[in-house]
Amino acid sequence: MVTQQHDDGPANGGSISFSRVVDLSWPVHPGIPQWPGDPGVEFKTIAEIERDDYFLRRFAMSEHSGTHLSAPSGFLDGAPGHEAFSPNDLVRPAIVIDISTQAESHPDYALTMNDVLDWESDHGPVPHGCLALLRTGWQERWSNPLEYLGGASGDQLHFPGFGLDAAKVLFEGRNTGGLGTDTAGAEPGNDTGFSVSRMALEKRLIVLENLTNLDLLPPTGALLIIGLLRLEGSSGGPASVTALVP
Repeated sequence: MVTQQHDDGPANGGSISFSRVVDLSWPVHPGIPQWPGDPGVEFKTIAEIERDDYFLRRFAMSEHSGTHLSAPSGFLDGAPGHEAFSPNDLVRPAIVIDISTQAESHPDYALTMNDVLDWESDHGPVPHGCLALLRTGWQERWSNPLEYLGGASGDQLHFPGFGLDAAKVLFEGRNTGGLGTDTAGAEPGNDTGFSVSRMALEKRLIVLENLTNLDLLPPTGALLIIGLLRLEGSSGGPASVTALVP
């Protein structure tokens, strides 16, 4: 058991006790799933040890490649990028809502209000300020981009996500700090209007996509620490997300 001190913020301050550390981020490399039309990940060697006495690469990728945090500017003209989020915003308690059983038979499954109420019946009220993480089981498809996205074009995607009514309950009724998911989008793939992402970002809430290892987290009790590559004015950017588990 490790105990650290935390000064303030959504994690409620005081000491943090945890027994496990779980990495919720995918490694970045060429060939990972990309939203249709987005550029893929590219690495180019700039310096080699044999020639230059050191090794250096340049990389290029979409701001929404791999595990990433979306920014308000992605949908709202004139809105900020990652600078919208303070360090205090990036340390959050988390809950995990598991819809993997529903999603297995219904790839377009959308989290419902009843799903949220059922979770609360089992685990108690959703904590204020937490991140609601949606476990769909989609991480098992990551190695096959076409299967992960459920289609080859932006208007033909199929994967589960947050339903709009459930998201409203979480954001407005439970005052959560945002959401995360193990799929390519906050809402189901067939929601081409990005309704949940838009609503969350209008409220300056956290939106994490392409998470992994949610099956290693308890329904409640974990603390998330979100590390960012702060790209000023970005629509989003890579995130290194770590969970501290009691």
